[in-house]
Amino acid sequence: MFEGKSFIDVINMGGYTLYVLLGASILSITVICFKLVEFWIKSKMTKVQFLDKLLKEVKMDKFDEVISFCDTINSPMAPVVRAGIIAFKENKNDLGEAAMEREIMLQTIKLERFIVVLGTLGNITVYIGLFGTVLGIIRAFHDISKVNLGSENMSIIIEGVSEALIATAAGLFVAIPAVIAYNFFVKIIDKFVVDMEYCSSVIKGVLENKKNR
Repeated sequence: MFEGKSFIDVINMGGYTLYVLLGASILSITVICFKLVEFWIKSKMTKVQFLDKLLKEVKMDKFDEVISFCDTINSPMAPVVRAGIIAFKENKNDLGEAAMEREIMLQTIKLERFIVVLGTLGNITVYIGLFGTVLGIIRAFHDISKVNLGSENMSIIIEGVSEALIATAAGLFVAIPAVIAYNFFVKIIDKFVVDMEYCSSVIKGVLENKKNR
């Protein structure tokens, strides 16, 4: 069916909707690559490594060093701990719990940035593809009404219907990776949230021990 046809020819066979799906595919790939790089960078330091380096300084009341250390770490855990330490440094009766909870919410919003794009593309590209197929089939039946139903003409009509189905295939081709990537990134974000809440709990416990001394 596609023998001797270029990529542009195949796109033209699927109609205008394939250009929309091509744009959606480029957008989806861009978001996936961006989030993969972002999460890879933010995952370089585990919570165990982070806390191991951090707690020694906290226990020795080296709060300025802790804040400076957090500023050098590109991880959502760092701003959470930083917010708690600053709150405790300013007021020894404040364990920084509220400040860390607010920072967890802010970091979660940042982590979820652009994820909604993948979820949306995963949902709508299938329907865009179906829309293109319906238009193609309507065009094919319109052609049927203009020709005699001979064997030669029927082969042309069948080819027209098969070309219309390209839009559905393209829609699925865009939607499936987008849905897989969306679910994958949601799981990674959940892990980041757990790590932030764990660090918040640990720091709160350490600061509480200091307050009770």
